[in-house]
Amino acid sequence: MLGLKLLTDPRWANIAESNLEEILTDHAWCEQKAAANALYIITNNSEHIDLVEKMAEIAIEEMDHFKQVVEIIKQRGYTLGREKRDDYVNQLFKFSKKNCSRNTSFIDRLLFAAMIEARSCERFKVLSQNIQDKELAKFYYDLMVSEATHYTTFLNFARKYAEDVDVEKRWAEWLEFEGELIQSYGKSEAIHG
Repeated sequence: MLGLKLLTDPRWANIAESNLEEILTDHAWCEQKAAANALYIITNNSEHIDLVEKMAEIAIEEMDHFKQVVEIIKQRGYTLGREKRDDYVNQLFKFSKKNCSRNTSFIDRLLFAAMIEARSCERFKVLSQNIQDKELAKFYYDLMVSEATHYTTFLNFARKYAEDVDVEKRWAEWLEFEGELIQSYGKSEAIHG
């Protein structure tokens, strides 16, 4: 369904589970950044009221996920560490089109968001199926479902509002780029690491 070119090696879940405090901290900040991205899309595309309403829902949901992860961190006696640079997301951002029409930039921002949601969904699936911690396995299963919905939402808005972009062609380019990029990741206690 996601169209990803390379799936995560299930052994990555063992790396993640070896340092739950680190993976949960990274996850919390990923949720916060996802909320910020939805707000960015609202700010720059406020003429599309259906988009504004849906992005507001996503921002609230992502901050609720942030809150849930922080609560798990607290319950387990961990500390919410500082936010760290997400090299994977930064590399995706560099792939985004710049110096182009406003619509092309808008569509690429939606595809950028869809790409991150697709990989997050896939990583949550790997965690839900491969970690020993049953409570977290269920938590990540529930989040996997949510991320899949976000992925399709961003992709569908890109299709709806594309004026000067062949969305299917550009999405295929995103998938190819991400498939190459992800080969360098999957070795650290980070959602995209």
